[in-house]
Amino acid sequence: MDIILSSISQGLLWSVMAIGIYLTFRILDIADLTAEGSFPLGAAICSVSIVSGIPPLLASLLALVGGMLAGIVSGLLHTKLKIPALLTGILTMTALYSINLRIMGQANVTLLGQETLMRELQSYGLENRLAVLVVGGIAVGLVILVLYLFFSTEIGLALRSTGDNEDMSEANGIHTDTMKILGYMLCNGLISLSGALIAQNNGYADISMGIGTIVIGLASVIIGEVIFHNLSFAKRLMTIVIGAIVYRLIIDLVLQLGVEPQDIKLFSAIILAIALSTPLIKKKTKGSKRASKKGAKLI
Repeated sequence: MDIILSSISQGLLWSVMAIGIYLTFRILDIADLTAEGSFPLGAAICSVSIVSGIPPLLASLLALVGGMLAGIVSGLLHTKLKIPALLTGILTMTALYSINLRIMGQANVTLLGQETLMRELQSYGLENRLAVLVVGGIAVGLVILVLYLFFSTEIGLALRSTGDNEDMSEANGIHTDTMKILGYMLCNGLISLSGALIAQNNGYADISMGIGTIVIGLASVIIGEVIFHNLSFAKRLMTIVIGAIVYRLIIDLVLQLGVEPQDIKLFSAIILAIALSTPLIKKKTKGSKRASKKGAKLI
């Protein structure tokens, strides 16, 4: 039961990041590697802000804004300078490594003894994991609500249209470059916010905590799509949350089996590979079943 509760609470925090990756990966059809830099950026901004005496909620919002600024940079590099999306992410991610070091002033910043969102709830008598659960639940709920309302507006629909068919969107007068930049902003803002929440939960920000972020996010998205498919936008966002929780549960179970922590990244990659290949396996299985049925009828 402790493992399940821990997986749910951790999964909620990570799902904010997974939703951000979903926006570029599925809406804009871009695998944005900026995530590897914007995640620790959010943790760095939030941690330094809290240490400086800024309230945790405001520090988290500052992390959100910082991630959006990083998204603007990636968006401009991709749309205005016509740099391929993959290289754009690598460039911004590399630059953010130095920027994050500048912000923190060292490789890591501890939050021990500092007030965080989780500790504020604990002061009201909530147990640590329950406090994380409440913070994660509120964050995810607000993110899904805001995104649902946003993508119901003309701008939101234009953003989705840009990802579906860029040429057709341009023909209908949509500024596709602006929509892509907006998508980058939303994506990296949410990823940075997730980094801020994770840092508050872990009690520190580290320069290397963004390594493997894109794999974790993609795994959460793909797992959600494998379990549930053909859903509306709002329901799809909810399945990403479920995917993040399932992913965290798998990782926690792997650790319980005695796997060394340094091997977790390897298992993350394996989980993503399995999740990505599942649709193809299902398709081939159905195809073989149909072929065998046709063969039986001919006989």
